[in-house]
Amino acid sequence: MAKSPQLDHVISLIRARAAAPRKTLDDERRLYESMVGSMTLEDDIQTDRVGAGGVPAEWIWAPEASQDRVMLYLHGGGYVFGSMRTHRIMLSYISRATGFTVLGLDYRLAPESPFPAPLEDTLAAYRWLLAQGYSVKNIVLGGDSAGGGLVVAALVAMRYAGEPLPAAGVCISPWVDMEATGDSFTTNAAVDPSVSKQRILHIAQLYLGGKNPQAPLASPMYADLNGLPPLLIQVGSIETLLDDARVLAERAQAVGVRVDLQVWDDMPHVWHHFAPLLPEGQQACARIGDFLRQHVG
Repeated sequence: MAKSPQLDHVISLIRARAAAPRKTLDDERRLYESMVGSMTLEDDIQTDRVGAGGVPAEWIWAPEASQDRVMLYLHGGGYVFGSMRTHRIMLSYISRATGFTVLGLDYRLAPESPFPAPLEDTLAAYRWLLAQGYSVKNIVLGGDSAGGGLVVAALVAMRYAGEPLPAAGVCISPWVDMEATGDSFTTNAAVDPSVSKQRILHIAQLYLGGKNPQAPLASPMYADLNGLPPLLIQVGSIETLLDDARVLAERAQAVGVRVDLQVWDDMPHVWHHFAPLLPEGQQACARIGDFLRQHVG
């Protein structure tokens, strides 16, 4: 499929953010928010702040979304930035495309709250959903980048704890290797506009807080993935994280997990963010809907 004419503009926006000066982590957090600041939430989207098991969260839903089907969504940002302010618009497109109500989680961030704080918050929110009466058959976990890796880690932790597992997992541009060992960190270094190996390793140090980078619940490529529900993995072909997605898919399939790995030509990291501007972002959200209709309910 030929790339859309809007893609060059989107990549220029990403490069501009990556090149912008920053001195502190707060600068980094503000830059992430400013990248999506020019896009607006459509008028028919509804949102509602809630405490999900003691964790700040936000319901986001399109008019056609079912109130019985929930995607618990874990935002990206390297575990050190990102929030519903950065992801609200993207999640509105996912809600519209899937027919799911989305519960976006504002889990604790590093370095203030390092590993395993985001994992603990995810489990607390999931247990809260179960306590509210939602059926595991109608719950899916979704996430992008760090949140995509957190989806897998949370599923593994749920299985360890004996929790009933949700119906499926959706991993967008997942980060599953704290040591950035994939060859794509070299082969795609010149074309990925935002994620470098140096950047990944620095963020990993902030998240780990001195803990083992190969800990299975921090780098879930090392986890026992046996028994997990079906996984959708979407990744762009120009991403340095391409091999994270490939290795995750290979290791999950090797133990019998059903995996749909979709490598999207020419797409940058979490291109879904730009769905209001980018046709491929809208198409990727639609493919998430296709996957969920196949595996949920």
